[in-house]
Amino acid sequence: ICCYHNGIQTFLFLKVVGVGYKARAEAEGRLLFLKLGYSHEVELTVPPAVHVFCFKNNVVCGTGIDKKRVHQFAASVRSCKPPEVYKGKGIMYIDEVIKRKQGKKSK
Repeated sequence: ICCYHNGIQTFLFLKVVGVGYKARAEAEGRLLFLKLGYSHEVELTVPPAVHVFCFKNNVVCGTGIDKKRVHQFAASVRSCKPPEVYKGKGIMYIDEVIKRKQGKKSK
């Protein structure tokens, strides 16, 4: 997992992959909105020990002092749309490699 620890702060980066998939942070890093192809936006409330920043539309950075809470929050964000092995879409850690499957062959 791509986790950077500089003295006190822990940073964890997530990548949102997919056509039309977007992420945005609001309320000074307290709310995270995700557009993931559902009929509605997914709204996540960030725990008090974690702050969220969005670089571009597709990179989410979670930072905080408590490493466990940062990782727990990143796991809850990832569980909204885990990576798909056939198309490669979803939310994944920035250094994560998804092994793609071939899919159904036609004759």
